Amino acid sequence: MNSDVSNDQVMTDITRLAKSVSQLVPCDGDRITDIPGLSLHRRKAVTAPMHCIYGLGIGVTLQGGKQVIVGSEVLSYTPGESMVTSVDLPVTSHVTQASVLKPFLGMMLALDSATVMQVAERMGLSQRMRDDAFRPVTVQPLDVGVLDALRRLVDLLKEPHWIEPLAPLIKEEIIARLLNGTHGPQLLHVIAAGSPSQQIAKTLAWLKVNFRQTLRMDDLAAQAHMSPSTFRQHFRAVTGMSPLQYQKQLRLQAARQLMLSQNIDASSAGGLVGYESSSQFSREYRRLFGEPPQRDIKRIRL
Repeated sequence: MNSDVSNDQVMTDITRLAKSVSQLVPCDGDRITDIPGLSLHRRKAVTAPMHCIYGLGIGVTLQGGKQVIVGSEVLSYTPGESMVTSVDLPVTSHVTQASVLKPFLGMMLALDSATVMQVAERMGLSQRMRDDAFRPVTVQPLDVGVLDALRRLVDLLKEPHWIEPLAPLIKEEIIARLLNGTHGPQLLHVIAAGSPSQQIAKTLAWLKVNFRQTLRMDDLAAQAHMSPSTFRQHFRAVTGMSPLQYQKQLRLQAARQLMLSQNIDASSAGGLVGYESSSQFSREYRRLFGEPPQRDIKRIRL
């Protein structure tokens, strides 16, 4: 297919999908849909940078623009591009283009690593990949086939009785098309049996659940079947930070969510996520989010 024709088709389909999302999310905010893993987003103005955790999945900007900071790398993606995250990763994201007349519209679809592996096996794809080129977050031109599948997935929200039988099939199609496209090598890295990337991905999944525990580097390295020095090297290559820095971000973001959702004080939130010192918690919270806990939560709620 001629590239100009393909690009025109992508932009036409994006416009159609943006219209559907705008109807499904008529006001500013986020909609967690009835399709597991699928969320739709709308913003009428540029947003301040927000710290959050991105997991395995694909994000698509349908209107406006968005920027994601991963470690020292700044990634921007606009309509016509897709962002795939291969591992659980603390990032800073914000909407960079939005207005009342032309709001930011986007969607995120979380993917399951076991399903990715099953689809890759059915496709006969090699699970042995070189690790020197691995990047945990990639932005690539949006494949017309992926976009069409995403549109059909969103359309199921208008026919909810079809969600249970059809949504899993469309998700598998999306995974297959991603594996076969420009995002494929990065997805294959994290399912490659025994590869350093897969071992680090397993560690990240464990840390996401057990971040309250005191970390011992030797234990983490042993779980990943690496020496401590090799483990630290691969961990930083994947996440852009050390294991302790990664744990700290998980703890602080969990504490922030607790204060927002359960209305508890900063000292209690710090203790619940593993901090023994409330002063250390407040100091590190301010360093990450820019303000002390109480002031930060008050600002978010305004």
